[in-house]
Amino acid sequence: MINYISSSFRWFFKLEAASGILLLISAVVALYVSNSNFSDLYFSVLKEYIFIGINNFGLKLSVLHWINDALMAIFFFFVTLEIKREFLQGELSSLKQAMLPIIGAVGGMLVPALIYIFINYKTPITLSGWAIPSATDIAFSIGILSLLGSRVPISLKVFLTALAIIDDLGAIIIIAFFYTGDLSIKYLLLILLTFILLLILNRLNVKKFFPYLILGLLLWFFTHESGIHATIAGVLLAAVIPHRKNEHDFSLLIKLEHGISPYVAYFIMPLFAFANAGVSLQGLSLNSLLAPVPLGILLGLFVGKQIGVFVFSFASIKLGLATLPTKSNWISFYAVGILTGIGFTMSLFVGNLAFVENMEYMDGVKIGVLSGSLLSTVVGYVLLWIGSRKKVDVQKV
Repeated sequence: MINYISSSFRWFFKLEAASGILLLISAVVALYVSNSNFSDLYFSVLKEYIFIGINNFGLKLSVLHWINDALMAIFFFFVTLEIKREFLQGELSSLKQAMLPIIGAVGGMLVPALIYIFINYKTPITLSGWAIPSATDIAFSIGILSLLGSRVPISLKVFLTALAIIDDLGAIIIIAFFYTGDLSIKYLLLILLTFILLLILNRLNVKKFFPYLILGLLLWFFTHESGIHATIAGVLLAAVIPHRKNEHDFSLLIKLEHGISPYVAYFIMPLFAFANAGVSLQGLSLNSLLAPVPLGILLGLFVGKQIGVFVFSFASIKLGLATLPTKSNWISFYAVGILTGIGFTMSLFVGNLAFVENMEYMDGVKIGVLSGSLLSTVVGYVLLWIGSRKKVDVQKV
């Protein structure tokens, strides 16, 4: 599939692999704390309001909202920088390289959503969660893949990374179009004006980040007040950060991507996981898991993801639109499809948006995401380990 592996990808893979382990630890700690004697303190701190500003100008949000709206805007800024670099001169820069992960990602978003809708169609209020099982957590999935080290061919790692990046792009589009509240025309115009100013900086090839940062902060505030989710400001800001392919000596995009990546990987994402993965397991039973929301998410992540990714990818390979990743076999390729069912960060984030006005469903969201991600992790890892020990003749499948 891919013959050239860039140094940027190798750096990215190592970063995401380490971050995935830290995410797992954060989730386990959150589950422990939320079911211990510290549970009341845990939930009360997340609900505590903090004002940031001067006099009457500023914002007063809960700790959870500062994490999910402000810090996650930085996460989306970082993700969009990655997406932009990959499409400009990375593993997705040519149609031939990008075809397999693009087709696989489409299947991996479509089938889980259909499964969730099928299970929840009788309860319209829960249908808003249809996009929750469509996302793949890059750090978690790559972290699991990294545990097998050199047993997994680099081409499969590239495929999973590219597919997860495209998944993130899909999630960004879904958030922008489907999880937007009542819109304010005044703030939408201010967003447009700010974005135009950012485009001018880009066209002038301004290589200092400070002007982008000032306008970016204004953009975040206007976006937050407009009714569009504030994290979209991070996407818009990253889209205008200049990156010229012929500039080998300096790229502001790559400088920023490398500069903020440790903070995103080792602080923002673990903090988000700790703040959002906590759920009381008291009274949890099989019936709790069989409720429409957690069941739809569980089956969407564990069943829908692997079927969608594999069937769409298999069809594209058999039709000659793409090729199987080099040095891989169908067992290991299918196992990677199962690993895409690790939703976690993005699924929890979309869940918060889907049920922002119906928070009573959030426990079900967390149970569904955690159980679906756990099943995908265990089964995907075991099958990948088996696949790494077998030589399967691709032509016979």
